[in-house]
Amino acid sequence: MSQVTFDDVQAAASRIAGHVRPVPVARAGHAANSAGGTFEMYFALEFMQHTGSFKARGAQNFIRANREAGTLPEAGVTIASGGNAGLACAWAAQNEGIPATVFLPVTAPQVKVDRLRTYGADVRLVGEEYAEARVACDEFAAASGALASHAYDHPLIAAGAGTVMVEFLSQVPDLDTVVVAVGGGGLFSGVAAVAHHHGVRTIAVEPENCRALNAAIKAGTPVDVPVDSIAADSLGARRASVLALSAAQNTAARSILVPDQAIAAARQDLWDQYRLAVEHAAATAMAGAGGAGNYSPRKDEKVGVILCGANTNISDL
Repeated sequence: MSQVTFDDVQAAASRIAGHVRPVPVARAGHAANSAGGTFEMYFALEFMQHTGSFKARGAQNFIRANREAGTLPEAGVTIASGGNAGLACAWAAQNEGIPATVFLPVTAPQVKVDRLRTYGADVRLVGEEYAEARVACDEFAAASGALASHAYDHPLIAAGAGTVMVEFLSQVPDLDTVVVAVGGGGLFSGVAAVAHHHGVRTIAVEPENCRALNAAIKAGTPVDVPVDSIAADSLGARRASVLALSAAQNTAARSILVPDQAIAAARQDLWDQYRLAVEHAAATAMAGAGGAGNYSPRKDEKVGVILCGANTNISDL
């Protein structure tokens, strides 16, 4: 499969219904655009999801679909992750009563490592970046027979992630635009499929120095990029998925980049103005909606921002 469809997301929504928390939506009020006008902003508070991020949706869809197909091995599941996908996979595996082995780079935040262990996961720290942890995960899957999941590059993972957009639109059906942060592109792929089906524009936001999707769009194919951002623990994919590139090419989604300074400022603003403590990935979307990139909402535009996760150390807020 080279593209996640709206039907895929609908199937995922049916599969995981009752197994994830419906996303709360908050009206943030009016904000100023770069031309001096105002637009209306809504937040999808997905950081309140099980395990603290949207990743729980894809993990549930992946494991439940394999359970239905009879393809869950006794060795359980394994995944490489910057943290959030590992948390979600371990949580979903625990719910299904199967083992989970999670590979993380040694740079993963300690708060995520500690929480992983509360879900009974076998946590293995390998390498400085996600890509190195992924190689170790693949080797483990081949040797153990464990079912290899993926942090973002799998149609079941992306379709599960996209269910948050179905719920967002059920509460704010007249959204004009949805703004979403992008790492490897799983959340973006699912969200863009739903948004496009409903005539909603998608703005894909990445840190300037973690620009896997943006680079893939420019090259016309996924390419490796450097990873260097305060949001790299969640958005530090070296290469975007084919699913994400296909979504960008087929939904007229717009890719923008924001600097780390704007991400940090947006994260602080979410705390100061709304008392929302989120991780830098969620703040990346907020920075994009706030005009830090080359997107500025039109006057009276209805903009939805997906605040995707909150697995963060809040001591610096």
